[in-house]
Amino acid sequence: MSTVEVSTAHDVELVLDFLNTIDFEKRADVLDDPLLWRAWQAERRLVPADDLARVRAVRAGLRAAVGGPPAPPPPPVPVTVELANGAPRLVSADVTGAVLAAAARLAVLDEWGRMKICPADECQWAFFDRSRNRSRTWCSMRVCGNREKARAWRERAKLSS
Repeated sequence: MSTVEVSTAHDVELVLDFLNTIDFEKRADVLDDPLLWRAWQAERRLVPADDLARVRAVRAGLRAAVGGPPAPPPPPVPVTVELANGAPRLVSADVTGAVLAAAARLAVLDEWGRMKICPADECQWAFFDRSRNRSRTWCSMRVCGNREKARAWRERAKLSS
């Protein structure tokens, strides 16, 4: 069972790191390289998951849930509740359960809606919206937001000429 210390900040970081194991801009996927995937899990002190099909399904399902491309719901992943040090906590058998437990804690705290996917086709990076009114659209206004706004302006200019 995975027993990593948790906090809201840790949960946000873990879920984002997991969602961003695929990089659309670089066309790279950590799950395609067994050494990188093992290192990713080890860096986070998580119990490795051997079933990459399930890992991919969980990642796709979570990305769809926060604004990514539609994906079927992932298969159930066992997460249990145990009492430790006088408080209940979610524990999991592997990395997929740890990520889903972190996502569930964020949902319970009403923070799940802050998880978003950048709508820029080339980017699709997952980010956590820390704005007060939860209205942030782009992972980076300087990069993706500016690029998309410039593209939209060029399209409008083309149509009006």
